[in-house]
Amino acid sequence: MTETAPLTGGARTRGTALHGQRTPHRRPEPPPKGTLLGGLLRTARPKQWVKNVLVVAAPAAAGKLFSWHAATELAFVFALFTACAAAVYLINDARDVAADRAHPTKRRRPVAAGQVPVPVAYAVGGALGVLAPAVAALLVSPAVAALLTAYLGMQLAYCVSLKHVLVVDLAVVTTGFLMRAMVGGLALGIPLSRWFLITTGFGALFMVSAKRYSEAVQMAGKAGATRALLTEYTTGYLRFVWQLAAGVAVLGYCLWALEEGGVPNTSVLPWRQLSMVAFILAILRYAVFADRGTAGEPEEVVLRDRALTLIGVVWLAMYGLAVANW
Repeated sequence: MTETAPLTGGARTRGTALHGQRTPHRRPEPPPKGTLLGGLLRTARPKQWVKNVLVVAAPAAAGKLFSWHAATELAFVFALFTACAAAVYLINDARDVAADRAHPTKRRRPVAAGQVPVPVAYAVGGALGVLAPAVAALLVSPAVAALLTAYLGMQLAYCVSLKHVLVVDLAVVTTGFLMRAMVGGLALGIPLSRWFLITTGFGALFMVSAKRYSEAVQMAGKAGATRALLTEYTTGYLRFVWQLAAGVAVLGYCLWALEEGGVPNTSVLPWRQLSMVAFILAILRYAVFADRGTAGEPEEVVLRDRALTLIGVVWLAMYGLAVANW
């Protein structure tokens, strides 16, 4: 059998060149599609706007929701809070543009893809961050403007450094949810109940820590696949946090339901007490997904599970009847 002579240096170079010609080059990334306005809208995360519905929580709990003044005021506050959240998203994406471009999914974000220039993202985000509290101070109340300013400052600090600090990151995200729930009461001058604040705060911590726990479970053995801080948490610790938060939220709600507060009960059934059953069932059902490590965004968990959605509707009905004292 005839042996093939080894290639000389020149032949090897020519062979490599020919191989390089035959090997197809990697296609470059397609240019970003869509308009600048569309890119700004996508960067504002429309899917996240559902979280701002929490602005109606305090007025609904106080039974002050069904009036034209309350409806228009809350719609306005919803828009202002959405503008503040959009400002944070724009500035965050502009700041993280280099890291996002190296990420397999985040590189498709409008700022990272080049659809929205970085200076434009900074400019629009800064404008929204200044205008929203200013408009709130002029047209709503100084208290609402102060809360929006505090929300912006806290979220921007989170984007810059706080998201890298253990435990503090959980507290900041939880406080963001709590601020959403508080702002409606501040806008309408409704005193915020201690039970409302306890239940809302720890309910938010439950969902936030359940989401972190799920991310930690899913990234096990895949270091660097998601937020780096998760590698510093243990799944055992995050499980402890969401279990603790769930317990305190249930306790706070039950204390509210069992407290008469000096108001005579003239309703057909004890709706306040009965609503405890639906609330506890909702927490237990949500904990199923947390325990499995599949509790992602709270709104997605609620909407994709029919049983949880049904429990939520029943709880809302009972809660409404309790507030209305029917």
